[in-house]
Amino acid sequence: MKEQEKNRIQQAFKEKMDYDELMNCTRCGFCLPSCPTYIETGQNEVHSPRGRIALMKGLVDGVIEPSDEVKESIDLCLGCRACEPVCPSGVQFGHLLEQARDAIYQTNEQSFIEKTTRSFAFNKLFPHQNRMQRATSLIGFYQRSGLQTIAHKTKAIKLVPKDLRAMEKVLPDVPKRKVMKQRPEQVTAIAPRRKRVAFFSGCLMDTMFLSTNDATIKLLQYAGCDIVIPKTQACCGALHGHSGERERAMEMAKRNIEAFEEEAVDYIITNAGGCGAFLHDYEYLLREDTDWQQRAADFSNKIKDISSILIDLQFDELDLQVADQIVTYQDSCHLKNGQHTFSQPRQLIEAIDGVHYVEMTDASRCCGSAGIYNIVESDMSMQILDYKMTQVKNTAAKTIVTANPGCLLQMKLGIEREGLSDSVQAVHLVDFLLQAYEQKEEQVTT
Repeated sequence: MKEQEKNRIQQAFKEKMDYDELMNCTRCGFCLPSCPTYIETGQNEVHSPRGRIALMKGLVDGVIEPSDEVKESIDLCLGCRACEPVCPSGVQFGHLLEQARDAIYQTNEQSFIEKTTRSFAFNKLFPHQNRMQRATSLIGFYQRSGLQTIAHKTKAIKLVPKDLRAMEKVLPDVPKRKVMKQRPEQVTAIAPRRKRVAFFSGCLMDTMFLSTNDATIKLLQYAGCDIVIPKTQACCGALHGHSGERERAMEMAKRNIEAFEEEAVDYIITNAGGCGAFLHDYEYLLREDTDWQQRAADFSNKIKDISSILIDLQFDELDLQVADQIVTYQDSCHLKNGQHTFSQPRQLIEAIDGVHYVEMTDASRCCGSAGIYNIVESDMSMQILDYKMTQVKNTAAKTIVTANPGCLLQMKLGIEREGLSDSVQAVHLVDFLLQAYEQKEEQVTT
């Protein structure tokens, strides 16, 4: 790392880091057993929350210099925020991590490929839903046209990097672009109306995982909700915020606040743990912008996960049924640690007739997905996933339920890696609940 680059990064740390938050860390070590990278690196202090905070503070104080080793420590963090609930001082590590990555990635020298890739993803693709639809529809064409079959039969798929090749196997069936563009703006309750809510449809969720969004809307209808789906909403900005692109994340936040704030709704419902936690953090993200801080707070206060509203509306008291099976649940890190939603998904799963629920050991430990972490830090991600799949197998579960698209793909990948695709499935919570509700309804009507 060049001297000029070191100076820029050091100055950026001084300007961007919340020093009071850094000082809140008392170095007690309660965070260490909760940190997956600390555990998987053989208890390497550099890869623990306490160690990373010490590095951040050292950079701000000028007692250590920026280096490739410091960057590696920050990059290797999953951002799972498992350290936050166990911290007696209440250190908001997730915020510190975002500030540190912003300081690094907005000032360090990047290769042409890295700079071009980041610019394309963060500026040209994710902020524009029509482009997301176009890009993901190409995956759908690849799946439907026979190209996927040919690629595997001819072994041409081996030309694709190993990490992406593994992901290709577990992608959901992507709908046609025409179907993606048919999202209504207003949906009425099927059961007697009890709430009026808005639905945050997301970018990947409303393209690659469109069927899960459709299932979410149906569940809300069955629970008695009128639903508003603003057309002008955008990507939540989580990928930007977690990857050192805070200015772009703030732009996304303002777009979404504007899209939802005129709607007279009780809640804004999310079905992706990572998106929900970041939306909930808009109040913090825009805290220094006097024109937006109150608007952001009003928005954040309305964010509610689908599992929470279903419990509020007693959906778990309805007749729900699936075929007899052992089921386990993998927590979405950001749903649990960011939105503090832990018991509600479990309560809904256990309410289903036919479910024998078995809690997996360390269900709330990160699965290793963490946005694009399983691509950019593949070795550590797979190491974490291997541990997770050992715990899954110990439950003897037929079904793994989770509440975040990244976690869902990661668990599907784990199933493939373990050769369990004939006996184990991974499903999103709302898809599982809709199946349970409609299966019981079919029995009643027949």
